[in-house]
Amino acid sequence: MKKILFVTGTRADFGKIKSLMDRVESMEGFELHVLVTGMHMMKLYGSTFKEVKKQNYKNSYLISNQHTDEPMCSILSNTISIISRLVNSIDPNMIVVHGDRIEALAGATVGALNHIRVCHIEGGELSGTIDDSIRHSITKLSHIHMVANDEAKQRLIQMGENKKAIFIIGSPDLDIMESDSLPRLEDAKSHYDISFDNYGIVMFHPVTSEEQYIEEYTQNLFKVLCKSKKNYVVIYPNNDPGSLKILDVIKNYEDHANFRVFPSINFESFLVLLKNSNLIIGNSSAGVREAPFYGLPSINIGTRQNSRFRGPSVLDCGYLEEEIEQALTQLSKLNVEKSTWFGKGNSTELFESHISSERMWNIPVQKVFVDL
Repeated sequence: MKKILFVTGTRADFGKIKSLMDRVESMEGFELHVLVTGMHMMKLYGSTFKEVKKQNYKNSYLISNQHTDEPMCSILSNTISIISRLVNSIDPNMIVVHGDRIEALAGATVGALNHIRVCHIEGGELSGTIDDSIRHSITKLSHIHMVANDEAKQRLIQMGENKKAIFIIGSPDLDIMESDSLPRLEDAKSHYDISFDNYGIVMFHPVTSEEQYIEEYTQNLFKVLCKSKKNYVVIYPNNDPGSLKILDVIKNYEDHANFRVFPSINFESFLVLLKNSNLIIGNSSAGVREAPFYGLPSINIGTRQNSRFRGPSVLDCGYLEEEIEQALTQLSKLNVEKSTWFGKGNSTELFESHISSERMWNIPVQKVFVDL
């Protein structure tokens, strides 16, 4: 029996790896363990641990790792301690982490220091800001890499990783995006009391290196959205430093007739709302990953996704009011087409195939740097 510990710290990473966790839970010879921490445990951001609990995993651990607006370095320290104690208790054969968040870095650190295989989902990508440094650090601490495409694989090889430990599976959230079990649009809108027939999605996150300007940037965005006189579904930012400044601006629009504001939205409902929206605007990775998969136009504001691949359906602009306003007027000119750059919707099957293979479990825990 192989024990696999997944670490989830946000609504975003849970949506991306939920299908993988569900599959492990159902597989013979494997025992799923799930640590639920980070934003999930914070009431301000919607207490999304409840969404994880709905999955009824046999072995789940709900542990808070932070206070509101606690520094990232302190959160990292807290999370390392939590995962270290949990690992000592359950003795997993593998730790699975996703992306570029603090919780993933903590999980990879504990795994590496305890000689436990670490499987990193969606490494080898570029986005921008501190996220890249965190993601690449996780790569160097991980033993197994499940990447979205060949470009990510080549980047890991460039970083000295063994190509035999890199597996292309695509982005797992696309499996859910292609699922026939998504709720109907009418049900999602009814559940969240959204009466708009036409609307855009707004997701604007802090950029940690630009924290001193983030309130001004957010004000610029919402002034333009107001002037557009269109309808918008607004979802709270993540909890990086600067988040509270964004929330201070958003709260001024909670009662505005053209806005519906939510701390969080269930991932499946979010996908349905995204698929049927007119656009997504902000700086979320959803605008450059999920939106193009649906063939949906998106406006990407500022520097947060500077280095991430984007297709022709993504329009970049700066933080100034006039730049955002101009982007909105140019939206109809975009070449909108469905993109499969981040996968084809079969990640779960590929993940199962790899973790069931003897080859993967023979990958050494002792890493070596592979020169080009």
